[in-house]
Formats: sequence, structure tokens, C-alpha cells
Amino acid sequence: MATLGERWILSILLVHLQTGLAATGRPAPPSHLECFMPCDEKSCSPDIHCTWDPGPDPQITTNYSLHWEPTNSEQGHVTRPTSSSVIDRQHFNHGQLHVWVEAKNKHGSAKSRENVFNTADIIKPPPPNITGAMAGAEGWQEPLEIEWRSFCDELHLSMGTCDIRNRAEGNQVWLEHEGGYLHTYTLESPLPDTFYEFQVRCNCSEGLISDWSTSHRIRSAERAPVGKLDIWMDCGLLPASFDCSLTWKTLPLSQACGAIVGYKVKLFYNNSTWRLLNLSPAETRGLLLCNEKQCRLTSSLKDVSSVSASALNSRGATAPSHLAMQTQGKDEDVKTINLKMNEENLTVAWDLPSKPLAKLKEYVVQYKQVESRLGQGFDWVKVTNNQTTVFFKGHFIKHTPFQVSLFTISHDMTVRYLSSVIGYSLEGIPSSVPSFQALSIAATRVTLCWTAVPLSKQNGLIQNYQIGLGEKNVHTVRASPQTFTLKHLSPGQEYEVWIRAVTKAGPGAKATTTFKTESENYDLLKLILLPLLFMGLICAAIVCFCLVAENKMCPQVNLLFNKKVPDPLNSNIFRGMKHQINDPFGSISIPIPEPHPNISVLEVVKIQPDAVKSTPKETSDQEEQRDDAVTKECGRMDHSHGREEYSKMVDSDEERDREEDKDDCWSSSEEDQLTSGYEKHFMPTALEILDV
Repeated sequence: MATLGERWILSILLVHLQTGLAATGRPAPPSHLECFMPCDEKSCSPDIHCTWDPGPDPQITTNYSLHWEPTNSEQGHVTRPTSSSVIDRQHFNHGQLHVWVEAKNKHGSAKSRENVFNTADIIKPPPPNITGAMAGAEGWQEPLEIEWRSFCDELHLSMGTCDIRNRAEGNQVWLEHEGGYLHTYTLESPLPDTFYEFQVRCNCSEGLISDWSTSHRIRSAERAPVGKLDIWMDCGLLPASFDCSLTWKTLPLSQACGAIVGYKVKLFYNNSTWRLLNLSPAETRGLLLCNEKQCRLTSSLKDVSSVSASALNSRGATAPSHLAMQTQGKDEDVKTINLKMNEENLTVAWDLPSKPLAKLKEYVVQYKQVESRLGQGFDWVKVTNNQTTVFFKGHFIKHTPFQVSLFTISHDMTVRYLSSVIGYSLEGIPSSVPSFQALSIAATRVTLCWTAVPLSKQNGLIQNYQIGLGEKNVHTVRASPQTFTLKHLSPGQEYEVWIRAVTKAGPGAKATTTFKTESENYDLLKLILLPLLFMGLICAAIVCFCLVAENKMCPQVNLLFNKKVPDPLNSNIFRGMKHQINDPFGSISIPIPEPHPNISVLEVVKIQPDAVKSTPKETSDQEEQRDDAVTKECGRMDHSHGREEYSKMVDSDEERDREEDKDDCWSSSEEDQLTSGYEKHFMPTALEILDV
């Protein structure tokens, strides 16, 4: 009897042979010929049943004939168009038989490998019947044990050995355990709260091994969940947005140890308060959204400083997982993130920082589909602090941007954002720029500005922009900044200029704008007027500064705009006039002023701030010296009134004209007509003097 290895090699050879024959039109030789005498629970059939594999579909009519030797009749074969046949008992003798199958069509024929056996060795018992222990109240069983019953006794044969195979529900691969089992089998260390399928086949002391029994399904017992939840935050695109949503991955079956019935989430706020949430995946309030892989808390994490979360089943809860909110800012030591993407896989690699980061526990790498809602197009992986490569498997849509971000988590669970990069599984041609215009126009140059293509419409990484006048004069500029100056233009001429973005897939659609350059005269006028205007503004600023601050550095400006107008009431001349008006006999002792006084010199004395701090004696001496000087120059000091002079006035023609105009000094009407403009502006009227 051929071994398993020999059968495997033979199968390969037959496949090659079938392929060659099919190419010529001949049928492929049948394979896997097996003959047996089937038994039920009471007896065995006297006929021989044979089955085989016809091979690839020949696409034309093919007949199969089963042949055997020796035969006790003239009919030594049976022709059937199917892959099985029966040798009736009257057509063979007990003992050794040689059996083969021949395939035949209009192009030729092919034979299978000959199978030689003894009729006493091909008895095939029925599959055993599996029984199991009674399940618990929750529907599970512990320990996970099965029992079965074979039918060798009913066939008057001794019991042989049995093979067992099992698999967890949903798994396509069976785990086989061959030989050595009689009636029972116990599965060691099954996954908790898991349905298992079991099948058994047995042989008797004679004959072939039975077929596999029907599957027997048993649920293992639950246990308290183990491990921790893998919690993270979906904050949209970074670093612009930090309004995050808490999310976590559902526990694998090996850690859940049963059906997860709820989650316990605790939110810690910046004002030292906290809030406990008991959430159920089956709740309808919309506070928790779950799918097969992830769960997300729909409430915002605004003003939250940290969170903790744990999963619960009927037997217990996991240890809480803690996480602090993300902190903004980039690490100066982080290198560039490298991506390799296709529509099914994403590989992310980065360099370790030159200086080890303090308290670094692990890295977190996440990807986020641009413009996707929270919790969608989003996944993350946590790795140790010495790992620099991660791998994602997912659905990465072509021409769609994905942002890949890198974070660190310290031992105190503080999260720090490091950097991000945009990647595409397959790049496409970008859209046109949304805005393009001439910003500053001169005679021979123009400054152009444009708005970058939105990230959702770039369809790839923008490598550069092309700006052109026609098809020949094309300039390639960097993607940033979005400005460019066209030079060497002709004055007074109208132009049309275009721009388009370029990705790895090629250039996109064009956007155009038109402008007309200025004439040269206009530019010359601007060159002359602008410097003059600039100088005028500087001078005005200096004058305003001096006026407001009274800067000692510019006293001439202060004197020019802050003229001190003298008070004529303090003049010696008008003191005398006042006493002449008030005293009818004043003309006896006080000289009559001339009707046409000529004031030659007017000196204004401003009291400086330092003079205020002088002693009273010094002030009195200064005042006496000033009075003497005024008396000597004017010759008309009023001795009956010792008031301090505000000013002193010197009249060089006073004595010459006194006698000539003495008779007219009391005529007020003549005085009004002959008074000079200076006196009208500064000198008081008679009524003002009387009021004093």
C-alpha cells in the first residue's frame, strides 16, 4: 500500500500528465481509485464500491470503465459516465483483485494506476456516533470532553483504534489526533467561550477505517477576561485638530474569555473631577458605537486630561487601561517617516532619535483617511521603544490621501505627538488650482499668486507647479510658497498665463488668468513720487514726535509750533495807562503816553523749571535786577505799584515823540484809529484794564 509521501508525488505526476494529454485532446487518466465494501450498523454489503477522481473537465464526452481481474464471468468491466461504480458480487471471486479505471473519448483513452487488494481487507465500518457530557446552564461545558460508540461489535469484529480531529468554529483547518483513542477524548486548554467541532473515525480489527463522523459541536466555558484594552484617540487630521474621540480595539477571543457584555470608562477632567460611564455594546443611546474590530465613545473629550477603560464579561473584568490626552508639538530629533503603500498593505518605517527620549515606553503609529468621519478609515499599532517598522493590512483606496502619524507614550502614559506624513496607495492626476490671479503688475514684470489644490482633490503628492505663457515659455516652481514673479515682459501688453499642478502621475488641469502690464511713463512717475512721499512721511513723523514728547533734541521745532504769546497786562506801559484811566489826577505824576508808540524790541522771558527750585532770596534778587533794567530802559517805572514784570519793552523814539503828541494822548477815538496792528492784537482795551 502506497504511503502518504508516495501518493503526494504520484498526484503531482498525474497532474502534469493530465495537462499534457488535455492539450492533445486525450482524456486525463483517473486518479485516487478506492474500493471498499460498505457496512451499516448491522451488516456489510457483499458488493464492491469503487470511486475515483476523473480529473479536469475534458470539455467533451468521456466515458469511464471500471476493470477488474480475475473475474468469474465474461463481463470484466462496467462502463459509467460518472466517477463511481459498483462491482456486483456475482462478477468477482473472494481473494485478491486487480482494479483500474479507463477514460475514453474520441481522441483516445487513458488508464488509472492499478489498485490491488484482498476482498477481506476492504470492509469499511460505519462512522462512530459521538456523544458529549451535559452542557451547563449557560450552554457551555467544562471540561471539554467527548465520547463515542463504534459498531465493530455489531459486525462481529474486534474494536480497533480511532482518530479524532477538532477545530474552533470559523476555522477552516482541522487539528488531527491519530490513533490510540478508544471511547473518549478531552481537549486540553480550549479557548474560553468558544464553540468547537469534533469528528471521529474508527477501524475494526479487520478492514478499512471508517469515514469521519458528523460534526459534534460543544461550547467551552467562560473565564474572566485577561489582558488590557488597547485604547487610543481618533483626533482627525493632526496637528490642526485635537478634539478627540476615545476608541479601543475589541478584545480577541483568547483575551475576552467569553462574551463581552459591557465596558467601564472613566474620564478625568482638568478641574480635578471625574465621570464614570458604564457602557453596553447593545445600548441604543448612541453613546457607544462598535463594529467587529473597534468601539468608539461618541462623546467629546474636551477638557479631559486622561481616561481609563476596561472590558467586562459574566466572569469579571480586565485590568483598566490608562491614557493621557495628546500634547501638541514636534520632537526635534524625529527623522522623516517613510511609507510603502498599495491598496492592501501599508508599511511605515522611521529612524530612532539620535538622543534617547526620556521615559519612553512605546511608539504608536496610526493612519487616518483624509476627510473621513471619526472612527472610520482609522487604525493604529503600538510597538516597543526599539522598534522602527510597523505593518498594516487594510483597504487603502487609490487616489485617496492617508495621513500617517507617529507618537510616543511615556511610562506615566503621557502621549506626545511627533510628526505626520501624507501617503497614497496609487497617485492620480491632480485637479486644477481653485484660484489664480496677478497680484502686482509692473511694466516688465508681474507677481502671480494662487491657492494650493485642496488635499482631498490632489489625488497625489504635489511635486511642483508649472506656470507658462503659451506652450514654450514654461516655468517649473516649487509647491510652496504659492507665488511666482514673471520677468522680462513688454510694457503695455496684455498676457494670458496658465498654471497646473504636477504629481507622480503627471500634470493636472490648467487654470488661467489674464493681465496687462503698465506703461513705462507710469512706472517712471511711480519711481519719482514714491521716494518723495516716503521722505515726507518720515519728516512728519519726526515733527509729531517732537511736539508730543517735547524732546530736548529738537528745541527749534518746539519753538516753531509752541510760540509763547506775551501778556500785555504785565507791560510797564500799560500799567501806566491803567492808572491814568482810574485816577483823574494821574496826569500830574504819571507821564502821558504818546498816541503813536513805536515798540522797537519785545523780549519774552520764559521761566525755566530750574528757576522754580531756587531759594526765595535768589528769586527776589533776580526780580529786583529785572525791575531796575526795565526802569532804566523805559524811564517810566511806576513806583506806586511794585508788581513783577512779565516782560520789558524798549522804545527808542519815546522821548522824541512825547512832546509832539502830548495833547492827543487822552483822545480815545484818535487812539483807536492810530493804534498799530500789534497793539490791536496784543494790547487790552480800556474796559479790560478797568476790569483788572
